[in-house]
Amino acid sequence: MNALQDNYKNEPPLRSELFGVSQLEEHAKTIARWHDVKVKKGKDKLLPRLSENEDILNQVYDLLLSSIESKNRIVPAGEWLLDNFYLIAEQIKIAREHLPVAYSRELPHLGKGAHEGIPRVYDIAIELISHSDGRLHKDELTRFISAFQTERVLTLGELWAVPIMLRLALLENLRRVAARIYVGSK
Repeated sequence: MNALQDNYKNEPPLRSELFGVSQLEEHAKTIARWHDVKVKKGKDKLLPRLSENEDILNQVYDLLLSSIESKNRIVPAGEWLLDNFYLIAEQIKIAREHLPVAYSRELPHLGKGAHEGIPRVYDIAIELISHSDGRLHKDELTRFISAFQTERVLTLGELWAVPIMLRLALLENLRRVAARIYVGSK
């Protein structure tokens, strides 16, 4: 429970100013210029983070289920989480299957800043989700990636990694929201 409270206090959901398509394109160019990329092998930070996210999501699920079994009311978002948890578990399983242990270490990663050491393509996913409220459309994604590449070209491995990085970032965001759902249901 302390981990949930810490996450609630320290890690708000991935939300920033909502951008339209043209604003997303400009933002993509801006972050491309900001990124300081290292191509040497990095440490794998994504699989441990996925495990942590899975643990917290499971804790929230168990705590919400216990609340209901104790005849306590929970917020509607908590009910949604309980009803759809099988989908979340499925996405975690897919993420594990599609992110081999050494894969993220091979990707170019950020050399400085708040996300130092994570793959550049994961930061791109976080930025896109933050500025679209997690509502992604194929056209927006395509235009965002294309705009990014007008400033910095992504490697083939990074382009292949976009779908899994989006999934990981969405799971990260869901975990952040889930911790708040639990705290709000107490």
